[in-house]
Order: sequence, then structure tokens, then C-alpha cells
Amino acid sequence: MQPNKNPLSIEDLWEDDLRARYPNPKEKSQEEFRNYDSPERDAVKAFYQENHIYQTYDFVVQKEAEFKPLTKRRMTLWEAVEFLNTLIDDSDPDIDLDQTQHLLQTSEAIRADGHPDWFVLTGFIHDLGKILCLFGEPQWAVVGDTFPVGCQFSDKIVYPELFENNPDANNPQYNTKLGVYKEHCGLDEVKMSWGHDEYLYHALKDYLPEPALYMIRYHSFYAQHREGAYDHLMNKKDHKMFKWVKLFNPYDLYTKSPTAPNVNALRPYYEDLAAKYLPNEIAF
Repeated sequence: MQPNKNPLSIEDLWEDDLRARYPNPKEKSQEEFRNYDSPERDAVKAFYQENHIYQTYDFVVQKEAEFKPLTKRRMTLWEAVEFLNTLIDDSDPDIDLDQTQHLLQTSEAIRADGHPDWFVLTGFIHDLGKILCLFGEPQWAVVGDTFPVGCQFSDKIVYPELFENNPDANNPQYNTKLGVYKEHCGLDEVKMSWGHDEYLYHALKDYLPEPALYMIRYHSFYAQHREGAYDHLMNKKDHKMFKWVKLFNPYDLYTKSPTAPNVNALRPYYEDLAAKYLPNEIAF
């Protein structure tokens, strides 16, 4: 299956759907977002129809084998950001910003609140894994809520009824509460559905502080950090680190604005910040 002509169109719909599910009281009403002839929720549900059928334990194992060696491309941070910019979404009626500007909105909000510099850098890079689209991955394997595979799909995952056609849902090895895992084994032992979060985690896991890696790896794991659906798989370390994931989440969801940051003015700061934590070239 090939990605659609505009790979980020579903991402924008997904983000709006997230804000509808988890609204910010200070944000404009949902009625002010978008004006499509057909409801955007239909497109989001169609996206999850594929996501929930094809995200299986075996699929994740396959994708880990394909992408964890990190042999697709080597890039500096700014080259990776500019590479991602080719995914500008011309269909979005609310915002006309490239990915650099969208990432800067997140990171600059974090910086304005006085958080550590590694937290600021995490805000800037947390979505870089979406370059998977440019390596030919379908949208359902790049964006969307993430969840564990190899065990029963929680009814707290968005559109849980759509898992009925997932082969793992009828496989006794995978369809029990614990599945292939042990109680409180820790999330590092759990395979998550494949997407930009897990991919970027593997690309950066040797370079950033542990709280930053948790933010990157689990920022789309809404069934846990919003619903608490997988406490039985988490250990004490996970619960401690998820305080950072929950702190990061509002910056990820609620900083989208039509006001463009001054990329040229901010670039030297972020290049220096990247040099502090990351190698000159990142293997993707």
C-alpha cells in the first residue's frame, strides 16, 4: 500500500480529532476549526480502519527489522527538518505553516515556560520520525494514536471496535490481557504499534536524557497517558517517566497557531542546542 499524494492530510485531521477528544478550555471551540463539506471524523475513522487491521505483532517485528538498523539516510538535524518540510499540507484550511514552523511553535512554547534545554530540543524534534512517509510508509504506519501489540487491545484505544478484523484479536497468543508479556514487565519490554514515535526513539535513544526519550516514544500513547489503560504493563520507572510525557502533551496538542515563527532568527539557537546533545549527522 502506498501513501496518499498528501501524506500529512490525515495527520492534521488526526490532530484535530485529538483536540476534540481532549479539549483545551482556553482553545477556540471545535466549531471554529475547519469547514469541510464532509465530516473530518469520517476520514479519521477510515484511517483507523486500516491502522487497527494492519498493526499486528508480526507487522511491528517486520518494521523493526527494516528500520531499526537506521540505514535509510544520514542527515544533520536541519537537513532532516528540511526533508520533513516537503510534507507541507496544502489542504489544511486552518494553518499554512511548514513543518519547521510547526515544530518551532511547540519548542518555543516550552522554552517560554522555562523548561530545561533538552526539553526544548525534544519539542523541536519530536515529530521528525514522520520522515517515514518519505521512505514510502503508509500513513497508518506513521501517525495516529499508538498502543501495545502482542496483548489484548484496550477498549480505551480510539475506535476499539475496528480491531475486530485484526488477526491478533482472534489469536489466543495475543488476545488476553497480558498476551506475550508479564504483569508490570515495563514498557521497554512491550512492542508498540509502529509509527513515527517508535522510529525516532530508536534513532535518538543514545543521545538524549531518559525523560526526553519517553516523551518521544510515548507522546501518541493516549490510551495510557490520558486513559491509564495499560497500568498492568507499566513498572515504577514507567510511571515516574510518564509525568514528563503528560507534561509534554499540552505543548504538542495546543500550540498550533497561524503565526509563523522567525525561522532564520531561531535557527542558530537550535543548531547550537542540537550540537550539545546530538551527533553532527543522525542515522535514520
